[in-house]
Amino acid sequence: MNMKKKKIAVLSGAGVSAESGLRTFRDSGGLWGEYDPQEVASIEGWERNRGLVLDFYNGLRSRLSEVAPNEAHLAIASLEDRYDVTVVTQNVDNLHERAGSTRVIHLHGEATKVRPEKGEYDLAYSEKEVIDIGYGEVKLGDLAPNGSQLRPHIVFFGEAVPKIESAIDVVSQADIMLIVGTSLAVYPAAGLYRYAGPDTPIWIIDPKDVPVSDRRITHIREVATAGMEKFLEILEG
Repeated sequence: MNMKKKKIAVLSGAGVSAESGLRTFRDSGGLWGEYDPQEVASIEGWERNRGLVLDFYNGLRSRLSEVAPNEAHLAIASLEDRYDVTVVTQNVDNLHERAGSTRVIHLHGEATKVRPEKGEYDLAYSEKEVIDIGYGEVKLGDLAPNGSQLRPHIVFFGEAVPKIESAIDVVSQADIMLIVGTSLAVYPAAGLYRYAGPDTPIWIIDPKDVPVSDRRITHIREVATAGMEKFLEILEG
């Protein structure tokens, strides 16, 4: 008999990649302690100083080229052996894909990709215009085929999150939801768990307190790698 695989929706955040050596943004020692997010990650910052923003993401890509997926990424990818898995990530790195996850929705964009600049607050771009540059650099004056400046394929503060509806669909259809490596502080991603079904178990892996209260939630108080090990044991249990 061909049994239909249960669906798992994974929501991941910076804590998953932290153990690979990528600094988180909001924790102590995070990137926002060194960089003003309004200068390097907002649409207003882009309009003020495109060169600074391009340099920031050039540096992020360079660092990304030096790190590898960790055991948490690999464990998440391994879920596909027995489940229908979609990863919804707040991360802009490509570590889930490099670990073997085949369905990944990047809510906040992808650091290894760029697209044409369209103008202030204009999100009317086509996926066909998105260019994968790997770990290369982009400078002022580097133009897209349509003649406009290339910009990071990133959802800046002040811009809408175009893939949130796809993420809601994934969560609403899930049999199990797993939240790992995110403090649930950044919206709209932080509210995605609310779209899980009334009887859908929700597992949260985070060493810190999580500011949500819901009868469906079980909290595994571990960092991502150790927490994923425990989660896999529970699923196999």
